[in-house]
Amino acid sequence: MSEAAGASGPADELIVERRGATVWITFNRPQARNALTWNMYNRLEAACREVNADRTVRAVVLTGAGGRAFVAGTDIAQFRAFKTEQDALDYEARGNAVMGTLESVRVPTIAAIAGPCTGAGAVIAACCDLRIASPSARYGFPIARTLGNCLSMANYTRLAVLIGFARLKDLIMRARLMDAGEMLACGLISEVMPDEESLAARAQSLAEELVSLAPLTLWATKEALRRVRDGLIPEGADSDLIVACYMSRDFKEGVEAFLSKRKPHWTGE
Repeated sequence: MSEAAGASGPADELIVERRGATVWITFNRPQARNALTWNMYNRLEAACREVNADRTVRAVVLTGAGGRAFVAGTDIAQFRAFKTEQDALDYEARGNAVMGTLESVRVPTIAAIAGPCTGAGAVIAACCDLRIASPSARYGFPIARTLGNCLSMANYTRLAVLIGFARLKDLIMRARLMDAGEMLACGLISEVMPDEESLAARAQSLAEELVSLAPLTLWATKEALRRVRDGLIPEGADSDLIVACYMSRDFKEGVEAFLSKRKPHWTGE
């Protein structure tokens, strides 16, 4: 594992650096609230594989650059290229593969959340083993207000196990975001730090605490719980839902409205 991955251009969109036995993965598009490009998905997956190949790594911290956002979903402009049903299915399948790779990291993962943690960013945080936040953290999936798409069943299940069916429905159906207080109260995060500076310091100290513990116990615990949860997911049962949402007029309207910074007009078609 190198001290830093990426020197210029798209490589800088996701920074991987080593701090002792901990690897820090930083989503680095602060001008876009760290919204994910396809390149960032690929680099996140590659970074996870690198961690698994390096037995000297004992913990991972994921965070957003700039202190004002964790990850504000996928970069919406990329959805303009969606033309076919397979585009939609491939997108959700690719997302599931990347999230599965993150969850299969053999060492504990920590999400250090400041600002918006929404859409794909909220799923990334859910895939981590532990989550801490600053008071500015906001968590949710406002897609009923913005894009008119849906989540994969893998992600619905992942989130329902984490925060409960009722709260998940309330978040998505009302297109609202949880603040740091609610995130703490429902157990989504374990700590709220005073500010962004102390958030980074606490993430490192928490990682060092995990590094001192028995690695096989930590690995077996996260792997066992993942297997229990994955037993709840029926494979391939959501294709009709994904196609219906992503191929709809509403989804195209949501994308264009978002990029034009106007309110979408929903028709249910």
